[in-house]
Amino acid sequence: MANIKSQIKRIGTNEKSRLRNKAAKAEVKTRIKSAVYTAETGAEDAASYLRLAVKRLDKAAARGIIHRNQAANRKSALMRHVASLGTTGGGHTEAEAEAQPEAEAAVAQPDEDEAAPAAPARRTRIASSAPKAK
Repeated sequence: MANIKSQIKRIGTNEKSRLRNKAAKAEVKTRIKSAVYTAETGAEDAASYLRLAVKRLDKAAARGIIHRNQAANRKSALMRHVASLGTTGGGHTEAEAEAQPEAEAAVAQPDEDEAAPAAPARRTRIASSAPKAK
């Protein structure tokens, strides 16, 4: 056991954080399982369960409970799994999902003069810890 007062406090705060993170991770897992289950059963509200699972993953990543790349990987796997079950995840039925490409083809393409403005360039981070060439 620690003898230093600040270390004793730190042990207490670490324990609180550990319990909070454990609860958040458990909730994320539960939301993912419920989203998969509702998609497998073909429930009406499967899309809302999917959205809630994605929201919880994003929130856990924002709070630093899981890494943002881990959240992205889990969301990707969840979306792929739900899509492989035959549901679109967007609240559409299978008939609407099949008719959607036809509807998209019917939309007129804008002329080159009326094209949307280009998106702004993304900033890139330069790694300062990269080894320098000699």
